[in-house]
Amino acid sequence: MSQSQDPNILYSTEGAVFVIQINRPAKKNALLPGMYTALADGLSLADDDDSINAILLHGVDDCFTSGNDVNGFVNNDDNSGERPSTQFMRIISTTRKPVIAAISGLAIGIGTTLLFHCDLIYASEQCFLHLPFTRLGVCPEAGSSYLLPKQIGHCRAAELLLLGDRFSAAKAKEYGIVNEVLPQSDYLQHAMAKAQELASLPAQAVQTSKALIKRGQEKVMSDTINIELQHFGELVKTPEAQAIVQAFLNKKKAG
Repeated sequence: MSQSQDPNILYSTEGAVFVIQINRPAKKNALLPGMYTALADGLSLADDDDSINAILLHGVDDCFTSGNDVNGFVNNDDNSGERPSTQFMRIISTTRKPVIAAISGLAIGIGTTLLFHCDLIYASEQCFLHLPFTRLGVCPEAGSSYLLPKQIGHCRAAELLLLGDRFSAAKAKEYGIVNEVLPQSDYLQHAMAKAQELASLPAQAVQTSKALIKRGQEKVMSDTINIELQHFGELVKTPEAQAIVQAFLNKKKAG
């Protein structure tokens, strides 16, 4: 199995489970372009490897990911092709093999929206999720504007996406976003056990079943991601969004 090209993204295998870890704890696992590329590459490697039957994605114990590195909101002038974050969105939305997420600590922005593309999600009771897009002056991404209301209904999706308040793992389970909430000491082990269980089942049956569950989503998902990114790109350049992010950066420097 190839090694990750980014030191903050780690690959390993546990039997027929390919494990991808986000490991930038000093920056609360904030995602940089190279990390997005390594995440996408890891998913592709696992999907193409016949010895792998399931994929487990996790962060560190006190943080799944705090989302995009905030400097990316200010430096948003690169139009030289598809961004690594967009490539990651497209790949996780089309991964054939089951993806299991184990989340703890913070799951902010894409740290929550990527979960809507996962098949099983296990959260620590100390996990908080957050979709703060409107509070940053932007809009949802990663297909979440389509997937979240489809999954939990319009009113609940509007509550989470429009108000942008953080919410607990318990509320995420109540709303049907995560499968189970577990003690901090158990969440990762439990997710690995479920990944191993999936990996032990007939691979073709599992992958066919996943494809049937997601049947009809491919085109609408691609279109939704494109439309979201168009609006996101316009909104992130507005004075409101730039002022919000600049204020955050200034606060970090002062601290």
